[in-house]
Amino acid sequence: MTQRLSFRLRPLASLKAALAALLALTLVACQSTELTTAGLLPYARVGAATATPGVAEVRGESTLVLDFASGRTLYEDAADGLRYPASLTKMMTLYLLFETIEAGRLSMSSELRVSENAASQPPSKLGLKAGETIRVADAAQAIAVKSANDVATVIAENLGGSEADFANAMTAKARALGMSRTRFVNASGLPDEGQISTARDMATLGRALLNRFPAYASLFTRTGFDYNGRHYNATNKLLGSVEGVDGLKTGYIRDAGFHLAATATRRGRRIIVVVMGGRTGRERNARVEALIDQYLGPASGAVAGLPGLSLTR
Repeated sequence: MTQRLSFRLRPLASLKAALAALLALTLVACQSTELTTAGLLPYARVGAATATPGVAEVRGESTLVLDFASGRTLYEDAADGLRYPASLTKMMTLYLLFETIEAGRLSMSSELRVSENAASQPPSKLGLKAGETIRVADAAQAIAVKSANDVATVIAENLGGSEADFANAMTAKARALGMSRTRFVNASGLPDEGQISTARDMATLGRALLNRFPAYASLFTRTGFDYNGRHYNATNKLLGSVEGVDGLKTGYIRDAGFHLAATATRRGRRIIVVVMGGRTGRERNARVEALIDQYLGPASGAVAGLPGLSLTR
């Protein structure tokens, strides 16, 4: 009898094992559409780099011009000096968002939850309310065009479980991209002495972002967007006003000064220009425009003879 009972239980045990395996697979599949407090980034809490590269110079000025296709340096001035990246940080926030979409864990139509912490972030922001949701497509556009701090935190918390874990993932990705002098502690670039980078690292990031995810490049070309009945203008004022400018990201906090990472194409050649530490937005923009003219030639109909800029290598 005992032997017969044991024989009858074996198929039941196998059935239970099969059901357990099926349940596990179902839970894994659900991660692509359901957000949890654990976050969606598998590497967000494992082995992230945490060393601080050093102390940033307050309003330190840095400039770098790269040939976009080859990555060759065309011009540099203090390109490795430590700086506060301000909202140039959001390029990495978007990089990890696009990577998550590419991995199938999110889609552009997925909804991201807004926490009280995210809703409380200071401007620039969309004014999201705790408890509501925002589509990934709208969140990406708000970051690229409006540089919304509340949206950056929404992305960080939904993908990383917490903004601190997401920042660790950002730093780990920076190391993987060769950004050796960068450390992130938040997803927005809001003031923090631990948030450190350089013009060279930001150029590396901007180039990697557009090379890896060309399908989303149009997000950075728009001069404005509409959300919830309001229109928001792009923070990058060179879009639509300087020939060939097709991205990328602005940044400002008091201790950083005015930053701009810009891409531009003329006559079939593309460059990326990073200017950090401008005293005003207008001065920063003029500097970037002069560099574009210097290395791509003057815009059609522009007056020739702009001051030259010496090469360093």
